[in-house]
Amino acid sequence: MHTSTPSHEATARAPHGAAHAGAGRAASLRRLRARTGARTRGLALATLAAAAALAGCTTTGMGGGDLSRPGRGPEPVLFSWKSTDGGLSGTMTATLPHATYQGRFFQITQQTQRQFIEPLWVGWRPGWGDWPYWGPGDWADTTQFITRYSGKVVANLQSDGGGRMRCRLHLIDPARGMSGGGEGECQLSGGGTIAARF
Repeated sequence: MHTSTPSHEATARAPHGAAHAGAGRAASLRRLRARTGARTRGLALATLAAAAALAGCTTTGMGGGDLSRPGRGPEPVLFSWKSTDGGLSGTMTATLPHATYQGRFFQITQQTQRQFIEPLWVGWRPGWGDWPYWGPGDWADTTQFITRYSGKVVANLQSDGGGRMRCRLHLIDPARGMSGGGEGECQLSGGGTIAARF
């Protein structure tokens, strides 16, 4: 019985072939990891870009109203606002037949801090105590003001002539801020009220 024995050359080639195959698999794995890493980095960059775009997105809106003053007929009022945080805060403009008022608006929440609402008192009594909202109360107390106005939008606007306008608005969808629409009332320092709709 004749038994063939692998030649020395064949025996030498086998390990070399196995090593070559292993090297090929390693190279393939490296290429796969590189492609996967590139896709992952690309997705991460796209996500960051989308988040940045959303954060920097400017939201605008319009509204209207009627100014009522003693001895005069209703006068039209045009409102416009702009926000970079989805309508939770921003700038507001009210255009009346005789003047234009501009200023900031923001939505009151339970997390609102004292320093953020102090600009509301400029030109008015602290706490708007002379403009009661839901009955009597200690309106000069900031905590009570925040509690009663929580979920509402408030604004303090000023004209070039020094006139003041303050607004308080009920929101249809507080989670969306001004973007969700609402209605309320504005008051002029020189007399007169505005029924506002957004």
